[in-house]
Amino acid sequence: MGSWVFLAILAVAVIYLISLYNKIIRMEQTRDNAFSDIDVQLKERHDLVPNLVNTVKGYADHEDDILKQVTEARATAMKGGSVGDVAKAESALGAAMMNLMAVAENYPDLKADQNFAKLQAELSNLEQKIAAARRFFNNATKEYNVSIKTFPAVLFAGAFGFGEEEFFELDALEKESASKPPEVNFA
Repeated sequence: MGSWVFLAILAVAVIYLISLYNKIIRMEQTRDNAFSDIDVQLKERHDLVPNLVNTVKGYADHEDDILKQVTEARATAMKGGSVGDVAKAESALGAAMMNLMAVAENYPDLKADQNFAKLQAELSNLEQKIAAARRFFNNATKEYNVSIKTFPAVLFAGAFGFGEEEFFELDALEKESASKPPEVNFA
């Protein structure tokens, strides 16, 4: 009788470990899928940048430094890498794009250009989609990290090869601009 009880307890423990492992795998897959969603949105933004640069170049050819900065930031951002590398490169691209938009303010003809207005609206829409995808990714990352740090998973997660994952975080410049309300000018 004692051996049956031991085997039953062992079977329950094995089933529980399998269930725990599968739960963590599902969370890891959700996180990976969320990062793929970010990647899709970032690719759309990368595809939009050359059109925006060419439109600005038509009106502001002597702004070569900023145009070059945007082009280089885009090239770096397209290289990919770890979540931290992508976040850092995308922050640099975001800062370069903010500089480009600031320069555009100095050219009334550019601001009135319908193509530029369309590209600006597309960029704004993409930024909102990227922010939503980043929130979903960070939430999936938080859920995953919490699941591997809580008992009893913490006892086995390392043995199964699961480790803490990094968030897709804003850099200081993006945090500052995100915390400010947008300026509206009706002049």
